[in-house]
Amino acid sequence: MHIFDVPGVCRYALGMSSGQIPDEDISASSQWSESTAARYGRLDGEEGDGAWCPITVEPDHLKEFLQIDLRSLHFITLVGTQGRHAGGMGNEFAQMYKIKYSRDGSRWISWRNRQGKQVIEGNRNTYDIALRDMQPPIIARLVRFMPVIDHSMNVCMRVELYGCEWLDGLVSYNAPAGQQMNLPAYPVYLNDSVYDGAGLGQLTDGVCGEDDFTLSHVHNGWPGYDYVGWNNDSFPGGSIEIMFEFDRIRNFTSMKVHCNNMFSRHVKAFQQVVCHFRSDSDWETTPLAFSPVEDEKNPSARFITVKLANHMASAIKCQFYFADAWMLFSEITFQSGTQCGADLVLEGSYDPTHKVDDSNTRILIGCLVAIIFILVAIIVIILWRQVWQKMLEKASRRILDDELTASLSIQSETFSYNHTSNRPGTAGEQESNSTYERIFPLGPDYQEPSRLICKLPEFAQSSEEPASKSTTQTVVQDGAPHYAEADIVNLQGVTGGNTYAIPAVTMDLLSGKDVVVEEFPRKLLTFKEKLGEGQFGEVHLCEAEGMQEFINEDYLFDVPEGQPVLVAVKMLRIKIMSRLKDPNIIRLLAVCIYSDPLCMITEYMENGDLNQFLSRHEPEGQLALLSSAPTVRSANLCYMATQIASGMKYLSSLNFVHRDLATRNCLVGKNYTIKIADFGMSRNLYSGDYYRIQGRAVLPIRWMSWESILLGKFTTASDVWAYAVTLWEILNFCKEQPYSQLTDEQVIENTGEFFRDQKRQIYLPQPVLCPDSLYKIMLNCWRRNAKERPSFQELHRALLDLQP
Repeated sequence: MHIFDVPGVCRYALGMSSGQIPDEDISASSQWSESTAARYGRLDGEEGDGAWCPITVEPDHLKEFLQIDLRSLHFITLVGTQGRHAGGMGNEFAQMYKIKYSRDGSRWISWRNRQGKQVIEGNRNTYDIALRDMQPPIIARLVRFMPVIDHSMNVCMRVELYGCEWLDGLVSYNAPAGQQMNLPAYPVYLNDSVYDGAGLGQLTDGVCGEDDFTLSHVHNGWPGYDYVGWNNDSFPGGSIEIMFEFDRIRNFTSMKVHCNNMFSRHVKAFQQVVCHFRSDSDWETTPLAFSPVEDEKNPSARFITVKLANHMASAIKCQFYFADAWMLFSEITFQSGTQCGADLVLEGSYDPTHKVDDSNTRILIGCLVAIIFILVAIIVIILWRQVWQKMLEKASRRILDDELTASLSIQSETFSYNHTSNRPGTAGEQESNSTYERIFPLGPDYQEPSRLICKLPEFAQSSEEPASKSTTQTVVQDGAPHYAEADIVNLQGVTGGNTYAIPAVTMDLLSGKDVVVEEFPRKLLTFKEKLGEGQFGEVHLCEAEGMQEFINEDYLFDVPEGQPVLVAVKMLRIKIMSRLKDPNIIRLLAVCIYSDPLCMITEYMENGDLNQFLSRHEPEGQLALLSSAPTVRSANLCYMATQIASGMKYLSSLNFVHRDLATRNCLVGKNYTIKIADFGMSRNLYSGDYYRIQGRAVLPIRWMSWESILLGKFTTASDVWAYAVTLWEILNFCKEQPYSQLTDEQVIENTGEFFRDQKRQIYLPQPVLCPDSLYKIMLNCWRRNAKERPSFQELHRALLDLQP
């Protein structure tokens, strides 16, 4: 069966790093010593002397190689290489290399990219992993990495292959050479440009062509690059023949052919296909014919599925008949039938009148019965969970209505930001069918990320009642409140008005003596810039006059007397915010509640957020001198990271979960002072950092732990994961988004690898400026088991020890 349609989803580590590929399947042309043998050439491995090292590599004379036997055909889309690090003692790596591959071990093929280049750029140091896309992908069982040098140097390599098993079974095809179409403006080349000479090429590269065949998915691809095409005038019989050879006899159910149908250019899908089947040495006498419905209304390219009626064959020969002057294909795949997951293979030649024996029938019936039982069990579990969930929600509402009503210390009631009170479509209770929710029953520290259950004031009372008299009630599914405004913001400009996570309150913080926050005269606020908008109000940058009179004695502004102060004006849970007092947490200064719009006033740091601050700077070195950019020393980076750990240590001590820790949510003051904030999510500048799940939940998935994405579980341990990603951002000077080489869907797929725990997950690579000791801390923060991750107290202590 063909298990993929897009090469982007077929990017699993195939087992060098994890050890799934055994030592006996890794060989080499030579080795410097026993401690640098082929078996030590595993990516991220440090066994032996830390890598595979050949005896000698000579310029312009490729004879050294590291060979991997995958034991079966695989579709390889990505490769990774490293040099020899050996705990800082190694200094050997391959700056360039080539790849050769084979499907049977007898014929070796030199890989070339889509522009015909063989040499692949390798590593620039001994520790970073260099990932390189295989464009086009490789279909092979055996792969060789061959280091290339242009001057005398020692070379060592550690490698990994990424892809998935090639289940089509197709080992070669033979088709007429593609032709050239001469359009009035330019020629269109429809040849099989990536055909490897051993039987596979563009029709199996996983890339489907555009509706307009003159365009190309491929960078620098010429017109027609994605298609192989033929002209009717060149084939007197009105058809072209393609022969497909497979690895063994298979039970074929269908063939999918991706065809162009741009009839305005005299291109149409095939009129008819006639297929002949060969099981052993003889061809069947009765071919199979199929005619698709001709379409002269829709010019879109499309897959045409040809039913192959469970023919048993090791080779298929198909004649495709022209429906117009041209016929263009970009991809052909085959699907073969299975028995409980294993390919059905019968001995000898296939007789269409022969019935499958009783043992096979019994196996098939048994599998069907087992599947039916499993489906029934799943339906029962789903129905039971829905009933249980509704009971839990009703119970939670009763508890919250009685016990968890948050109140302001001044009015004993929570206020809401009425700036959005008449916004349509914000129902009090919203539900989602997110793929990533409801995977497991909710425990005390699980939440559903795409669900917001909140009785908003503007819907809980009549229009005649003043907004200042309203009360906000929230459902709490875990015991940990969270600090980030990301849980209640409306992502205007990001995802069009959707909410993220569930607001919560802390009983410990709401008990005891109230903290009085003074009313601030609105006339002393000068609005400068809108920073963002949340569901409960807008966030503005303002100048505040006379703010010194509203500050407690334990807090001082570094601003001359009488000068206006930059502050952030926004709406949040004021009572909780008023109790947060830490040098590395944004401070609530005052509130405006006696007239609309209701506001709260917090600090705003003069250098803006950490992401923008670092992206404008460079590390000290030659590059900074050439660009004349301002620099930040490594010691200052460590100092900022230590402050973030300190602030998070404080929040975690109060059982707060931030949920959106990232450089965009850290503000920078004088002398690299850092304070953790929470309104980065509501800024259009960072819309690309958030991913929408089925139209509702928006999640910063590149910073989130696997359990937060898949299970909706948000804890201090998930904040620890996000802290390590934030640290990775800092050490890269925020020049790159985490997992920038992966799409959002691939990031989610990678979290699935953490869940399955088969050692196929991809970690963020070690930044150039990151010492090994610090990267080890980051890897500990990304442990699969949340209980094995360090606490913020431990992180803060470790970072203090690393400071010079």
